[in-house]
Amino acid sequence: MTSSNDASGTAAGPYQAAGSLQGRTILMSGGSRGIGLAIALRAARDGANIVLMAKTGQPHAKLEGTVYSAAEQLEAAGGQALPIVGDVRNDDDVAGAVAAAVEQFGGIDTVINNASAIDLSKTDAVDMKRYDLMQDINVRGTFLLSKLALTALRRSSSANILTLSPPLNLDPKWAGMHLAYTMAKYGMSLTTLGLAEELREDGIDVNSLWPCTLIDTAAIRNMPGGENMVKAARGPEIVADAAHAVLTRSNAVGDGGTRSGNFYTDEQVLAAAGVTDFSPYSLGAPEGRLVPDIFL
Repeated sequence: MTSSNDASGTAAGPYQAAGSLQGRTILMSGGSRGIGLAIALRAARDGANIVLMAKTGQPHAKLEGTVYSAAEQLEAAGGQALPIVGDVRNDDDVAGAVAAAVEQFGGIDTVINNASAIDLSKTDAVDMKRYDLMQDINVRGTFLLSKLALTALRRSSSANILTLSPPLNLDPKWAGMHLAYTMAKYGMSLTTLGLAEELREDGIDVNSLWPCTLIDTAAIRNMPGGENMVKAARGPEIVADAAHAVLTRSNAVGDGGTRSGNFYTDEQVLAAAGVTDFSPYSLGAPEGRLVPDIFL
């Protein structure tokens, strides 16, 4: 695989940034591994301040990385990091993370709603504890973190909320395939839709970002058949580069050029930023044989 970023801070790949996140403070839910960590590493290469709030304070039996090991990678890449062990479902944990970010770095410029739970079970098979988990992390967590950061965001001259959630595609196919998960992810997207309108006069840009293809993550690898699925996936660096482009405005995509209320895909953003060849992000499969992501 050809990576567009790594923990050492070196860069390779098709995306050439036109802007920088240097000095900006990012508060992210999750981020100890996978797409969230890749986004944080891309920001760290610019010299950003990154506050990671994640549950993984101790090594997990099936998942690599903790919030502390992620922070070490971010600092090695050139950023400043504040690791916080916390649960996005817990009001006090989220309020504490917001307060810590403001105390440590003087404010918050960007909130990234990255934490998410997945269960693709059909309705009669889904466990209601898993249903509640997805609603609590995906929907409530996204709403809560965004809500509690608003006071700090309003003081920023470059305020953003970026949520990793899909376009609101009302084709019944997706609800019929995995209703519980679809409702949880669309709840995140509805938060983007509503906050973008509510905060339009406050100068806070609110957008969602979603990959066009399957992305190699631990969550996918741990699913039945996941090890084979990721062979036809892209690396998380493509989402990291796209997030960087959105947050630095090194692109011109959007509905009529609007800066807020957009449901971007990674390819859409990077194409607008000048990328014409996406193959360096692939894990080896030809472009025509990659697995498309859901909801598109």
